[in-house]
Amino acid sequence: MHKKLLTKGFLWPFFIFILELAAYAQNKRDDRNYVAGHLESELNDETSGIAASFVHPDVFYVHNDSSDSSRFFAITPSGKLLGVFNYTTETPGPFGVRDCEDIAVGPGPDPQKSYVYIGDIGDNGGTYPFVNIYRMAEPDIPASASTRIQLHSSTLFVKYPDGPKDAETLMIDPIEKLIYIVTKRHKSVGVYTASLAFNNKDTVTLTKRGELHFRGLQPFKWIVSGDISKDGSQVVLKSYSRIYYWRRKGNEPVWQTLQRKPQQPSYEQERLGEAVGFAENGRSYFTVSEGNKQPIYHYAVPKK
Repeated sequence: MHKKLLTKGFLWPFFIFILELAAYAQNKRDDRNYVAGHLESELNDETSGIAASFVHPDVFYVHNDSSDSSRFFAITPSGKLLGVFNYTTETPGPFGVRDCEDIAVGPGPDPQKSYVYIGDIGDNGGTYPFVNIYRMAEPDIPASASTRIQLHSSTLFVKYPDGPKDAETLMIDPIEKLIYIVTKRHKSVGVYTASLAFNNKDTVTLTKRGELHFRGLQPFKWIVSGDISKDGSQVVLKSYSRIYYWRRKGNEPVWQTLQRKPQQPSYEQERLGEAVGFAENGRSYFTVSEGNKQPIYHYAVPKK
């Protein structure tokens, strides 16, 4: 995270102070929000995405961003580490990935399976000709968290139709079978899609579906995570200071859903919250911040 901020000319301690001060001023504490637990493992130090398993009850997948290698973790809602999963990649170098920023779970090539998608889509300088999305079948949970599981993944290389972008939001739409990427920076953010029907090492150009404008000051309004519920009926996006929530109308495209005014439920300000994900049943969602031993917040979805 600190690399991203320094590239924009911010001094790290000063930026953290200003970010937390401004976000606290925008958000009132709500006693109905509660901490489900804390990240217990020292391995989970720069959490940038969270997604519920569709096959293992009360299991969530999380991952670190640019400071980590090609791996993700299974945890309980209370933050206990259940497993560590390494996966194959196509990026040269010692880490195997550049800057993984979000994780999602959804359908894939085998209708009998559920798949994990990891978006290696961070591009602070906006210079990469393409970014990578990795897909692998949901793994079994090992008997011991100390066991390291190696997974084979399929890689999708994606290009933006209007030049490189920095993004931290990857979502999977189970209804239209689309990958969604929402960019991070600038006054407005772009919404892009690609088909879930891809083969290993395919290269595709994303389709731009529109732009979203959120009120507020940069960088507090930058979009840093998002999720679509398992049944496709709900969408959530997260900035550094707010949660934005939509209910889909029927089977309309998600990009059309996002054009409507969102609800803004209360949000317990986090140190550097860059992860949001629905529970498997869609009745609630979770957020978690970068940093060791961070709290995992659990919120009921807004009422209709």
